[in-house]
Formats: sequence, C-alpha cells, structure tokens
Amino acid sequence: MIEEVFQDIFKMEIPIPDNPLRATNSYVVMSDDRFLIIDTGMNREECMERMESSLKELEVDLSRTDFFITHSHSDHIGLVSELKRDGSKLFFNSPDAEVLQDPTHWTKLAAFAAVNGFPEAEAAIQRHPGRKYLFRGRLNFELLREGDEIRIGEYHFECLETPGHTRGHICLYEPRTKILFSGDHILWEITPNISRWAEGTDPLGEYLNSLKKMGEYDIRLVLPGHRNLFGNPAQRIKELIDHHDTRSKEILSILENGRQSAYQVATQMTWDIDCEFWVDFPLPQKWFATGETLSHLQHLEKKGVVKREWRQGRAFYSLAGGMDPP
Repeated sequence: MIEEVFQDIFKMEIPIPDNPLRATNSYVVMSDDRFLIIDTGMNREECMERMESSLKELEVDLSRTDFFITHSHSDHIGLVSELKRDGSKLFFNSPDAEVLQDPTHWTKLAAFAAVNGFPEAEAAIQRHPGRKYLFRGRLNFELLREGDEIRIGEYHFECLETPGHTRGHICLYEPRTKILFSGDHILWEITPNISRWAEGTDPLGEYLNSLKKMGEYDIRLVLPGHRNLFGNPAQRIKELIDHHDTRSKEILSILENGRQSAYQVATQMTWDIDCEFWVDFPLPQKWFATGETLSHLQHLEKKGVVKREWRQGRAFYSLAGGMDPP
C-alpha cells in the first residue's frame, strides 16, 4: 500500500512477517533532482519484493536516492545495504553506528541477559530478528547530530536526538510544515519497547526525557515507524509517560514479595500478548519483555527506590530499605 501523506511525501508499508508490528512505515520524500527514503524495513525477501514494487510504482531512481535511518533496529535499517547505490548518502547517528560496528555486541547482550536470569540467552540471540535480518557488509554512514539539517526540495528537516528506544534514535522535524518523522520514538496504537541490555545506561530515563522534549515542539502531523499517522502528539506523549509510571508501580508491587532477578519479575508482569501463561510466550517476546523490565529496574534503582545485589555472579533486585527473606 502506497499513500501520499503530504505533498511529495509518500508512505510505503514494508511487511514484517510473523510479527505483531505487521509492517514498517518507510517514507519517500521527492524533489526534482533527488529522493530521500526514511527507514527501509528488514533485509528479507518479502520486504525487498514489496520495496521494489513500491519504488517502481513511485518511479524512484535509486541512483539519485539518499537514506535517513532513524535507528539501528533491523526493521528500519536492514534493507539499506540492498538499496543504496554508489552515489547514495546514508544518514545515521553515531551511538547506534558504534553498536552496529561492535563485533562483540551480540556476545555482550547474551552475557548481560544471563546474569539477569534469562535462561535461554544464547538461543534468543540466535533467533533475534535484529541479528537475522540486518544489512549485509559494512556501511559508510554520514553521521548526524542534534540540529543538523537534511534538505530536499522545499523541505528542510532538522535532526532531533531522542534516545531511549535506542541509544542514538533521531527524529526528523520540519519547522515550516510542522511534520515529525518519529521513527519508533512516538507510536500511536502501540508502546515502543524500551529495553536495557548494558551496564551504565538508563534508557527509560532517556526516553522519558525525550518524550518531554517533544512536547516543546509545535507538531501538526506525526509520521511514525509503525501503524497509523496522527496529529498533535501531546495527549499521546502523556499516555506514554503514564504507561511507564504504571509499569514501574507494577514492578514495585512484585518486589514486595522479595528479592528477584529481572527475568523473574518479567514473568509476573502484565503483557499485551495473546498468551495466557509466560511459558507460552515465544522466545523473542520473552526477550523483549525482560529487556523492558530491566530498563524499569535500572531507572528505579537510579531513583533510589530499588537496590541491586550480586549473588554468585547473578543480579537480583529488591525494594530499597526493605527486609527480604534470606
């Protein structure tokens, strides 16, 4: 499905097979001499077929096309290696580029998951869609930061750093038309996954700050990375902040039962997935749920509400100042 969502801006839906997200919104911005594609979809045959047919229908010349990638997840960056041409610019961000270029990245993730109680860390990594459907080879990125601009036709897009969903997530804002390409920072029907898989990070804190930052902008239309477009995002921003507040309260309630690993906490939380019991969750969903639980636990630890202890090389969490059973 192709839709002109604003003058010279078209939305393409690139499928995500066997995934509740259903599709990635990939956008084409057109001008007389260049094209800009914003996010690409996964590096999968089904995705490439849809992308090729959509670009053909729109008469996009890839030899005159640049790419802006909001963040490092494969459903947004995966196909770029197949689509880029010699003259293409690949606009990206430095923190996510560092992660993608780290050869030990997935090994570190598996080790961090294991110390936090995840019992199938290696299997989860092998099946992780972010690893299976990533781009091929090594890409040369043109790295952007807060305030940098991308100009195409009458559009002058401003880069807004919005870390949280990933370390370096960037949105594009067009002040004249008040359009925001939000990637996975703000979504309408679904809540972006905010996960923590490394020491020394507070992705939930960064995400909440990034949401508040978006509230300072006059935004007429949000073009998200998944599902429906929407207007003034102020109400949605409030809903997302409230959602994470509710999540944190649920975790504190679970920790009233005593010291637990992040994985143990995740098994007791309320998740919007069509499974009655945790044991029935697909392995990737267990991974994402545990990652989000970890982000909340770290944020609560940073606020002094929760404490972390190490026992035999494993991390356990409890209420700060509370009395846990031995």
